[in-house]
Amino acid sequence: MSARHWDIALGLFFVALALLLLFAWIPLDVESGITERHRRRISIGDAMAPTFVAIGFLLCGAAQAWSAWRQRSAERSGAGLDLGNLTYLAALIGLSVVALALMRWLGPAAVELARSLGADVSSYRELRDTAPWKYVGYLAGGFVLVFGLIAFIEHRLSWRTALIALLATAILAALYDLPFDDLLLPPNGDV
Repeated sequence: MSARHWDIALGLFFVALALLLLFAWIPLDVESGITERHRRRISIGDAMAPTFVAIGFLLCGAAQAWSAWRQRSAERSGAGLDLGNLTYLAALIGLSVVALALMRWLGPAAVELARSLGADVSSYRELRDTAPWKYVGYLAGGFVLVFGLIAFIEHRLSWRTALIALLATAILAALYDLPFDDLLLPPNGDV
């Protein structure tokens, strides 16, 4: 199978996965809808995030399949996975694991550190929706993820990249947290 055919198959796989998520998994597994209305107040429902992810899968898969199908250039010779591809993939997975671990455990660790230094603070579970505790893990993990990915792809570290990562993560935190009173930044919902 040529690289072009693999690209088409991969795109169609994600289109099929998105359709399965949108029309089977999400409706059968998530009790609330995309939005919920409580006493004339509209809030985000449990199905919003997985629905957006599924729509992203659908759009990206369709774009992948379409661009591969329309590709008229000559087939690449020697296409396939090699040790360099697997090393690259392992490094990206490792970076993602580190960033997600920071998001998950840095907030509780910061609270425990503050408590061990004598600060009069409650447990992280009680503080997970108060500043600055709710931002610690999200901002650190997001910064490491964005900065690491950009630096990894560009093969260099720079202050510009650090500033972009900091601003992007802060803007995402603000867009996700500030408009909603009762929404917790990830992964604070299950802590």
